[in-house]
Amino acid sequence: MTKQLKADLALLMVTIIWGSSFVLSKNALAYLPTYNFLAVRFILAALISAIIFYKNIISMDKDTLRYGLLIGVILFAGYAFQTVGLNYTTASKSGFITGFSVVIVPIFSALLLKQKPHRAALIGVAFAIVGLGLLTLNSTLTLTKGDFYTLICAFLFALHIITVGKYTVKVDSIAMAIIQIAVVGFLSLIFSFAIETPIFPTGKTVWFNLLILAIFATSGAFIIQNAMQKFTSPTHTALIYTGEPVFSAMFAYILLKEVLPPQGIVGSVLILLGMIVSEVDWKAVFSKSEQKSIYNPNKQ
Repeated sequence: MTKQLKADLALLMVTIIWGSSFVLSKNALAYLPTYNFLAVRFILAALISAIIFYKNIISMDKDTLRYGLLIGVILFAGYAFQTVGLNYTTASKSGFITGFSVVIVPIFSALLLKQKPHRAALIGVAFAIVGLGLLTLNSTLTLTKGDFYTLICAFLFALHIITVGKYTVKVDSIAMAIIQIAVVGFLSLIFSFAIETPIFPTGKTVWFNLLILAIFATSGAFIIQNAMQKFTSPTHTALIYTGEPVFSAMFAYILLKEVLPPQGIVGSVLILLGMIVSEVDWKAVFSKSEQKSIYNPNKQ
């Protein structure tokens, strides 16, 4: 198993975690305002991560801090525009437009990192974007103010993937991830006090949801992303992340008995097919096929 395949599998695990976290986030948001929820989730994740990886924090250099702050601001801006956009558009359109980052990442990679995506990855992207459309879009395809805000969010999430891929090879990936998480938590806290009436969460249910989200869907997920992007491309990362609504739908069915319509099932299949197409080494497959056709011991 190659390092890239191991990295892609780790990122797939992150995608599954984020897909399953939808139900927990929905439960927590029933008790807390949006930025209040993000502040508690990310600050808690930053504290837990800093305690576990305190050696990485102590030995952190200036570059790690600088890159972490930069990427953290980009990540928070993505969440902020997505949240604002949701006030003016549907959740299905928001999911599709956010997933459009899978198209933006190869373009950014070519322009900013001079990395030309492989043909198989581009084919996988095409499958994924059609699948996202079927999975998330309804019959209303008009562009609204919320759609525009969400499109900015898609560019920011794409930029987050690109910057992580660029800088994680230069510094301590774990420390850089923790800084990002802390920045999102701190800026969310500021926004919460500015536009909400923040409250301190109480009750076992909300704290159970917050702890699971903080440990697995925030601390673990972003640390894995930062560490694993050393061994895979930004395009692969974005493509794998398109599976989030697929796994979200799966867990919604298991836990909430929500059923996808037929077009959603087709869309999910296309997204998963896109991932498979991008992962298979087609040159090796075709070269083996050619070798078998050239040498056939049964041929007289």
